Amino acid sequence: MMKLILFLVALLLTLNVFAQDITLKGMVEGNGIPVAKASLRIIELQRSTQTNIGGEFGFAAIKPGKFQIRITAIGYKSQVNTVEVLSDTVLNFSLVESKEDLKEVVITGTQKEVNRLESPVPVEVYSAKFFQKNPTPSIFDALQNINGVRPQLNCNICNTGDIHINGLEGPYTMVMIDGMPIVSSLSTVYGLSGIPNALIERVEVVKGPASSLYGSEAVGGLINIITKEVSKAPSLSADFMTTSYLEHNLDLGFKLKVSPKINVLTGLNYFKYGNSVDDNHDNFTDVTLQDRISIFQKWNFARKENRIFSLAGRFLYEDRWGGEMNWTKANRGGDEVYGESIYTKR
Repeated sequence: MMKLILFLVALLLTLNVFAQDITLKGMVEGNGIPVAKASLRIIELQRSTQTNIGGEFGFAAIKPGKFQIRITAIGYKSQVNTVEVLSDTVLNFSLVESKEDLKEVVITGTQKEVNRLESPVPVEVYSAKFFQKNPTPSIFDALQNINGVRPQLNCNICNTGDIHINGLEGPYTMVMIDGMPIVSSLSTVYGLSGIPNALIERVEVVKGPASSLYGSEAVGGLINIITKEVSKAPSLSADFMTTSYLEHNLDLGFKLKVSPKINVLTGLNYFKYGNSVDDNHDNFTDVTLQDRISIFQKWNFARKENRIFSLAGRFLYEDRWGGEMNWTKANRGGDEVYGESIYTKR
């Protein structure tokens, strides 16, 4: 009788061990560098996960057995690995870099990441290198190099302008930052001026009606400015430009790791032109005087299941004026000396 009891106890313990859920975790790397946002899928269990910024992944509550794991990541060749899991296991996978040209990914046409060729709306993509080859004081000025997109000055004295797409005026063009719209008819005035070039990953442009997704403000078209991912942004970047007219433009960008789960991306743009010019001697400024400071900051919070919560804010200070050469800020709001002034802090 005692032998039977011992046998039953041993059998129950054995069944309990095999019934226990186990954990599979590890890291995905390529050329010795952790690969973030790599997708891993256990084919037999139809379960998927993504690596975090450090290239780490994990599966919980797995039964013992032999499985096939498919691993895919942008810029690397896909691979399938067969693994046998009998207890808590730690595995490291190494990916091989793909030398093929990558298909562009866009988000503007569908409000989510899709292959550019699969987007139902034609989307033109302009990378940061495009704007570096055509240096200008602001993205507003740089867009003049895109066919069908025309920055237009509506006031030669105060230098106020907007963006025309396919001939439609600025209020019919929507400007977005990371897919979030700047809800204002002045979005093409203040939405594009002062965005630090150092923070821009790419600019997506939709020409023509996109109102079915974005409302009546996108009847003419849409400009979506995509900022850099914090993990891919350089620790520090700086660009300085000056002209013979004494226009000075500074772009400064940097990132900061507050904690293992919190990263901050900050960008600063400063533009200054304070040289009063009157070459035709009509007592009117030939070029608008400007003083602009723009600060952009994006906080990324790592969440469970490799999801990210982002919080972004922007501050813009601008003071520009034009008019009679003897106009000063003390004349703002008066009628003794003619001048037009734009002053905003938002």
